[in-house]
Amino acid sequence: MKSTNWQGYRVLAWIGQALLTLAVIIAAVQGNWLNALALACFLVVSFVFVTQEDRLPTLFDFLFVLAALLNAGGWVWDLFYMPGPYDEIVHAYTTFAITLALSFLVYSSMLNIFRHHKFLYLLTIASFGIAIGALWEITEWSAGKILSTKIIGSLNDTVVDLMMDSLGAALAAFISLWALQEWTNNHAQSKNSRSELYR
Repeated sequence: MKSTNWQGYRVLAWIGQALLTLAVIIAAVQGNWLNALALACFLVVSFVFVTQEDRLPTLFDFLFVLAALLNAGGWVWDLFYMPGPYDEIVHAYTTFAITLALSFLVYSSMLNIFRHHKFLYLLTIASFGIAIGALWEITEWSAGKILSTKIIGSLNDTVVDLMMDSLGAALAAFISLWALQEWTNNHAQSKNSRSELYR
């Protein structure tokens, strides 16, 4: 299995960035300015994640860009409103990808401490992701009220989205724990090798 910091993931993330730029252009050409704006926001945020060279595993960059592309497909080609589970899958996956990337950035100063408290780490990351999902639902509801458009279908739709967000957050917690162990081991080894050089 590839390391979470394999450079191929970063290359794939840059390819995803190019595709996302194309999606912004397509949305703008179609005259869907709101979609183009939303996609441009995803593009900017994913660009920031990809340029965090040493602060995030490259796998997290790629997964975040992939989430942006899935959302791009939903907005540009109206896949969110088609029959089928596309909306639910994207909700779970987007929360998963955002939780992975943001949790590593937010808790970066505590990663070595969390390495010895695995259950606490899982609980913290899962809770963080569920909170992100809840904020996303509030944002969707607010956007629907402000823009007078139907973004949220019904209460059932909101509850299902929150369940999928929670599933994505839980999965992110387990993947993040695996990455945390690899990340802290690699950083500990690099520190030891540097200290040996200066002896």
